[in-house]
Amino acid sequence: MELLNPKTLTDKVTSVISHVVVTTASKLAFISGQVAVDETGKLMGSGDYRTQAIQAFTNLKYALDAAGADPLQMAKMNIFVVNHRPELVSVIFDAGLQVFGSNWPKTASTYIGVQSLADPAWLIEVDAIVTFP
Repeated sequence: MELLNPKTLTDKVTSVISHVVVTTASKLAFISGQVAVDETGKLMGSGDYRTQAIQAFTNLKYALDAAGADPLQMAKMNIFVVNHRPELVSVIFDAGLQVFGSNWPKTASTYIGVQSLADPAWLIEVDAIVTFP
């Protein structure tokens, strides 16, 4: 997978994402939206964006593990945040960095503020597309 950040596009976001991802992968995994529930379905962090983001990214990591994928194989990630405010960007990305550490995928990414998710208690949802060599 090749990550591209052309000089003609801003570098203000490239510490956490890449503008373009090029892959010749023939096998893909599509990971459904992961939210802040544990393996029993219990909500983690009611009303708390940071705790919910940590759990959603942890669940994404579990899904990657189940697929036999490394986080750095993510070609695309979407992050949905209920009632987005600018100060939440660092909260959400810091949570992702806490979960993935040096394996944080600087991949093509879209951060989307939404009015609500499927369950009104959910504040964060993260999905991904993964490539395999």
